[in-house]
Amino acid sequence: MEAISRAGAAVGVRTEFGVVLAAEKKILSKLLEITVASEKMHKLDEHVAVAVAGINSDANILINSSRLAAQRFAMTYSEPVPVEQLVQNLCDQKQGYTQYGGLRPFGVSFLFGGWDKDCGFQLYQSDPSGNYAGWTATAIGANSQAAQSLLKTEYVEGMSILDARKLAIKVLKQTMDSTLLVPEKIELCEVVFEEGRTDNVRYRVMCDGELQVLCDQANSIAPKE
Repeated sequence: MEAISRAGAAVGVRTEFGVVLAAEKKILSKLLEITVASEKMHKLDEHVAVAVAGINSDANILINSSRLAAQRFAMTYSEPVPVEQLVQNLCDQKQGYTQYGGLRPFGVSFLFGGWDKDCGFQLYQSDPSGNYAGWTATAIGANSQAAQSLLKTEYVEGMSILDARKLAIKVLKQTMDSTLLVPEKIELCEVVFEEGRTDNVRYRVMCDGELQVLCDQANSIAPKE
């Protein structure tokens, strides 16, 4: 739990039009080379994304396991795996590591965002014990309690996907140590409907140009006294 509380925050916001996941990228040193590959956002399947807070090496094991489970389901039933079934499968694996001596729990929490034809857009949070729950908006990682309080105040039912992006970035700014947001310090992805369709979704990672616009908007908002 300490590894999770020290990790960069991750925020999830669900709307009728998609799920937005945003996370802080911890830059530990100016000498550290920033990789192109994402360290906080991962695609489990075309319709499911996950944000990570905690030990990345632990997260990679669970993410690879979930990707295999998703592909096995697709091969067997010729359709995408339901989001909650995939979440439950991963949480069962996490819970198993809490039962036996000689094993340590996985030191990672997840935010899952996805869509399926039965339940629409969904957002789940899971912790190292294997518990999970569905949310309309939530946060994990550093300063998650402050982020939760802001989400309770700012979240509005029926908000657009653009408003969800702005809210996720605004909440992330409140949890970070720095007062100025820059694209190099954040990651944002979303699971949204394909253009002109309501029966299929896509996973999309925001590019630096799009993040810069969101950062500028967040930086222009004066903090409340």
